[in-house]
Amino acid sequence: MNLTLHVWRQKGPNEPGRFQTYQAQDVSEDMSFLEMLDQVNEQLISDGNEPIQFEHDCREGICGSCGVMINGRAHSPQRGTATCQLHMRQYSDGDEIIIEPWRAAGFPVIKDLVVDRSAFDRIIEAGGYVSVPTGAAPDANLIPVPKETADRAMDAATCIACGACVAACPNGAAQLFTAAKVSHLNLLPQGGPERGDRVSDMVDTMEQFFGSCTNMGECEAACPKEISIDFIAMMNRDYLKAKFQR
Repeated sequence: MNLTLHVWRQKGPNEPGRFQTYQAQDVSEDMSFLEMLDQVNEQLISDGNEPIQFEHDCREGICGSCGVMINGRAHSPQRGTATCQLHMRQYSDGDEIIIEPWRAAGFPVIKDLVVDRSAFDRIIEAGGYVSVPTGAAPDANLIPVPKETADRAMDAATCIACGACVAACPNGAAQLFTAAKVSHLNLLPQGGPERGDRVSDMVDTMEQFFGSCTNMGECEAACPKEISIDFIAMMNRDYLKAKFQR
C-alpha cells in the first residue's frame, strides 16, 4: 500500500517545528508502524536527507519508549496497543496519517518525535523503591501475599512508563503513571513500612511537572496496558492519609 505521512519535524527544543509530508510507498500490511518509519527513513537517507528521529528499543510493547501521537491518538487507534505493536494492516491504501510527538508541558520536545520524559525519572527517584536489609535474598514464599493482592499489584506493575496517559490527558496530568508506580509497591508487604512517605514524596514531585487530574478517564483509554484509574483513587486516599499522619 502507499500512504501519505504528515510528520512533525523539529530540529531542537528551542527551534520552531512544522509538519512535513512524506510518501511511504510499497508498505506491507505485515509491517509494524515503526518498521514503516524505518523504511521511510531509509529512503530519506538514500536521498541525502535527515531521517525522522523517533524513540524505540525493545519493539515488543515492554520498554515504553516508542510512544507518538497517531492521528491525534496516543500510540495508535487500536486500544491496548503500543506504537511498536501497531501493524499496518490497520490502514488502507491511500490513507493519510498524522504523526506527532507527545503534546504535554511535562514532556518538552527534544527533536522531531522524541520528547524528554525525565520528569518520570524524578518521580521514581522520589519513592519508587523499597528499603531492604542487606544479606541473602529471602525465599520466595517467606512472606505470604494473598493472590488477590498479588494480582492487583501486578496489574499496576504492568505500567511501562510510556507517558501516553500524560499525552492523552487534557490537563497533562501524570496521576495514572504515578498511581501505578505507587500502588504496585504499596500493595505488597515489602512496601508497607514506607507506604506513607512513598505516596507523599512521589505525588509532591509529580505536581512539580504535571497538571492535575479531573477524572476525564482519557488516561485509562490511552494506556497500552489498560491500567485502571481505580489506582488513582487508591493513591489519593493514601496521599490524604499520609499528609494527615505527617
